[in-house]
Amino acid sequence: MQGPVCLTLCVLQSMYIFLHTVKGTPFETPDQGKARLLTHWEQMDYGVQFTASRKFLTIMPIVLYFLTSFYTKYDRIHFIINTISLMSVLIPKLPQFHGVRIFGINKY
Repeated sequence: MQGPVCLTLCVLQSMYIFLHTVKGTPFETPDQGKARLLTHWEQMDYGVQFTASRKFLTIMPIVLYFLTSFYTKYDRIHFIINTISLMSVLIPKLPQFHGVRIFGINKY
């Protein structure tokens, strides 16, 4: 695999893990434990959609995807791998998936 593809996969995988699978808060909050059942993405900006920070964290993988596709000269295998990794990060960011757990994974 080429360098840009490895970099993109590492960044997107770490973004998925840290924003969409890790639950709880890194510090004590005054919400009496309500945030412990939410992922970091769901807690960000108190759940308000389309804020500046959420937009940035949504646009960043898309820009990285385009740059990686360009530098790998749109190779078919790299393009498919990049598209799958991009979708795995973008789909959980959609407002329709706020609080949704697919197949009950990461429910508790």
